Amino acid sequence: MSGESIAIGPGKIEVLEAIRDTRSITAAAKAMGMSYRRAWMLVDEVNRSLKEPAVASAIGGDRGGGSELTAVGELLVRTYRKIEADATAACAKEIATLTSLIESTSRSSTAPAAVSGRRRRSRPTP
Repeated sequence: MSGESIAIGPGKIEVLEAIRDTRSITAAAKAMGMSYRRAWMLVDEVNRSLKEPAVASAIGGDRGGGSELTAVGELLVRTYRKIEADATAACAKEIATLTSLIESTSRSSTAPAAVSGRRRRSRPTP
């Protein structure tokens, strides 16, 4: 975390990857089904949180500007995905245990409310 905002997280990494793939914040936002404003705000948060920006944007031109990951942005994405893969591998047994506790979708429609995620309101007894 950096102050009150989260500097790096899975959503921000996905935005950076989409920018890397599309070379555009606008195209990345469209590909992810989010507004340009939201994507731009996420990029801005990341850039302000780092010592050097993760995304560089060019302004203007015949086809508009475009954006690309800087060397720092590329390193950030690679490092985040490596940490994620290492954590998943290290916790594989625990993840399997948690997964085994989750009901299949075919059974969830008949599950009691407390198990399926719906909360029951308690009523005072007279």
